[in-house]
Order: sequence, then C-alpha cells, then structure tokens
Amino acid sequence: MTTIKLHNTKTRKKEEFVPLDPANVRMYVCGPTVYDRAHIGNARPVVVFDMLYRLLREVYGADHVTYVRNFTDVDDKINATALARKQAGAEGTLEELVQARSDETIGWYLKDMGELGTLEPSILGESHEKAMPRATQYIAQMIAMIEDLIGKGHAYAAEGHVLFAVDSWKEEYGKLSGRSVDDMIAGARVEVAPYKKNPMDFVLWKPSTDDLPGWESPWGRGRPGWHIECSAMSHELLGESFDIHGGGNDLMFPHHENEIAQSRCAHPGGEFARVWMHNEMLQVEGKKMSKSLGNFFTVRDLLEQGVPGEVIRFVFLQTHYRKPMDWTERKAKDAEATLRRWHKMTSDVKPGRVDEAVLSALKDDLNTAGAIAELFRLERSASRQKTASNDPMDLHKGLLSNFLASAQFLGLLLDDLGAWAEMADVDLFAFVEKLALARETAMQTKDFSEVDRLKAAYVAAGLEVRMSKVGVELLPGPDFDASKLEAV
Repeated sequence: MTTIKLHNTKTRKKEEFVPLDPANVRMYVCGPTVYDRAHIGNARPVVVFDMLYRLLREVYGADHVTYVRNFTDVDDKINATALARKQAGAEGTLEELVQARSDETIGWYLKDMGELGTLEPSILGESHEKAMPRATQYIAQMIAMIEDLIGKGHAYAAEGHVLFAVDSWKEEYGKLSGRSVDDMIAGARVEVAPYKKNPMDFVLWKPSTDDLPGWESPWGRGRPGWHIECSAMSHELLGESFDIHGGGNDLMFPHHENEIAQSRCAHPGGEFARVWMHNEMLQVEGKKMSKSLGNFFTVRDLLEQGVPGEVIRFVFLQTHYRKPMDWTERKAKDAEATLRRWHKMTSDVKPGRVDEAVLSALKDDLNTAGAIAELFRLERSASRQKTASNDPMDLHKGLLSNFLASAQFLGLLLDDLGAWAEMADVDLFAFVEKLALARETAMQTKDFSEVDRLKAAYVAAGLEVRMSKVGVELLPGPDFDASKLEAV
C-alpha cells in the first residue's frame, strides 16, 4: 500500500498514516455554524479536506473512505439572526424561524462549496445526507453522553447547566494545544459564572427560554453546548476510535481540546481521533480579514463579482494547508489566466492517468503547492513534445491526457466547472509555447534576441509577460488587443 505521511497536531510531527481499518478509513471535519453565508476563510478547510478525501479515495478506494462533516444548527448566533427577522416582521414562531434560517443557510453553503469543486462527504453505503449530520438530529445522543459523563464523575449539574469538570481530566487536558490547565486559566478569557467549580469548566448543557429552541432533559428544558455536539455525532457515526479529525487551527482550543476531554472520558476504551490535522488561517492582501478593515467577503461575494469557483480553488491549492494563505487580486487574476490556458489546451483531450509526481506531492502531507508545480512541469513537457519535429503528436496528446487527469484529480478542469473559461476569445497557448521554446533555445545559444522580440511584441499587445523556473505565463491586461498578436 502506498505510503501517505500527514502532520499530526497531537504529536507535532509528520507520521506515516496507517488507518485502523483500510476497508473503512474514517475522517471527521468540523463543519459550519449555519447562521450566514460562508466567507472565504470558512472555505479554506473545506477545500483542504476535500483534497485529503480525494487522496484517501485514490489510495484506499472510493468505496473504502468515510468522510463526515457536520452542521451546527443550534447556536446563539442562529437564534440572534432569527430573532432579528422576527422583530423585522417575519411570520412564524422564533423556533420556526431558526429552522428556516438553518435550512436556508445549509442550502447556500452546499451550493457555494459545490462551485469550488468540492465533493460532498459520504458514509459507506449511506446517503450523503447522513454524512452531513445536523446537531439537532443527535440531541438524544448528546443527552446520553452527558448523563454518562456525570455518572463517571467528569461532569456536574448546577443551576440548570451541566458542566464538564476539567480537574477530572487535568493530566491530559491541553495536550493537543500544548498548554497546561494552570497556564490556560492565567491567560485565557473564560466565562465567569458562580456555579463553576473551576474557571476552565465548560458547558455541556444550558437552559433555554420557552421561545428559543430547546429539548427536555434531566436538567430541564435546554440545549447542548457547542463542544458536545461534535463528540456525540462523531461517536454515533464513526465509533469510539477513528482515523482523522480535521478543522481550522482556530478550533484547536477550546473546541477540539474539549472534544477530546469529553470523548475520552465518556469512552475510555477508545482513542477518539488518532490523527489531528489543522489548516492555517487566511488573510486578504496581507491583512487579517475583518469587516472593520473592509476586506471581509463571502464565497458568494466573489462568485457574484465574476471570480469563478475554480479560480478560488486554484488560489487555495497554491499554498500548503499548514501555511497562512494570502488571498490577493493578483493571485486570482494569475489563476484565471492559467486556467483559461489549461482549459484551451485540453479542450479536445480525454483524461489519462494521474501523474505519479502529483500523487507523491499530495502523499507528502497534502502538499498541494507541490502538486500544482508538477502540473506546470507537465504543461512544459507537453509543450516541448508538440514543438519537437521528430516526435509524433500522439505522444504530445498522451502527455496532455495525463496532465488533464492530474488536474481533475485536484478538482480542476472539470467539465461541470469549466463553462466560464469558454468565454475566452483568444487562445494564448500557442504564444506561450512560442516564447517558452525561444527561451529554451536561447539558454543553449546565449542569443536572446528572439526572446526579447517576442516579449516586446506581447507587451505591445497588452500582455503581461512572466517567466520563471516554473514556466511562461501571459496575462491579458486591461488594454489587451488580440489583433496586435497577428504579426507575431
């Protein structure tokens, strides 16, 4: 079996991935709280773990991988959004408005993520819907887990609340994030409440008013805390032990730390998640994304501005998941130009096999940036074969077929995502090839006059010329005039 290596947050090192059961490799990823549109920062982990899902399916078989990603549909933010609607005159009870808002937002989310080329999660032999559980569908399991934690001395009821007793897990609590309980108490902002035995104790259950969503429980009518939701759902769908738990690194503490505490205490015979993976955060033009800076936008904002979902995905894949990612307009424009070129050059090609170098990059801790670099290498190889007079065209087509298969494995150049690229009026591929060949010849002859001539002609036509070790790129500028390329 091919070796995959993944960086495990829990051990802080890259390890060979060995699944508990190769016939059912199991992964759980924390999904969205469904109160509004997903912003581009929310989309990054979706694309990251979509790529891991694709890789696992390639190595172990599509019918041997389970991927669960939840929806948090019981939350104070959802309640607040529904309350604002009711105050604005919307019909229905507050609980009905909460349900309507959740349904609406889940629909938005699935549509937006689908436009980024992501596969829907799935469970072996089950519907996609079951692999995307809503927290409200698992309230009974949450209540049962909370009762079990109380019975084992890991939780206590107080004033209508139930809290997890961190002191009962003090030796283990904080190992994922690398903090001690004492350090966390000293440095963290925690909710101060008179009913807490320890400031770090966190809520498993809390009271609900009559108008808010709530469920009957041994502690009165209420609703679950956020952390218990993922523990209950992952246990119900994946068992006491499963292979991979993923999410953004902003969830490492307290959410994932609390999940571990609850799950390991409730099921001491299990390991919970064996491998923890966290993606880094996203910035915009070098700054943290925030509404106050005016650089906050959703995936839908970008799509409506004319940025194709495939372009968004390409920009994401160019940065390794454990590195901070910077979204810039320049990157988006460069990605669009590259994808237009690739769509054109593969328009009459059928996919072949995924290139081994692309797979090798992904197997090395999901190195999507390395995989993209391999695509550029494949493009250059295909270009050289096409211009070599003594090579048959079927060899060129074979290279393009493997290029296409490799790109599609990355979720790019898919038929159902590529309609936007058909809007391009000019095929720049031939001009890219011409300059690439001229540069390759000049490197051998040391005569760069033809390279300089082509560059000057391209710039005069309104193209930005970029040459690097990766290859040649031609980017149409605002003054691009295709007619000026006719003489070239």
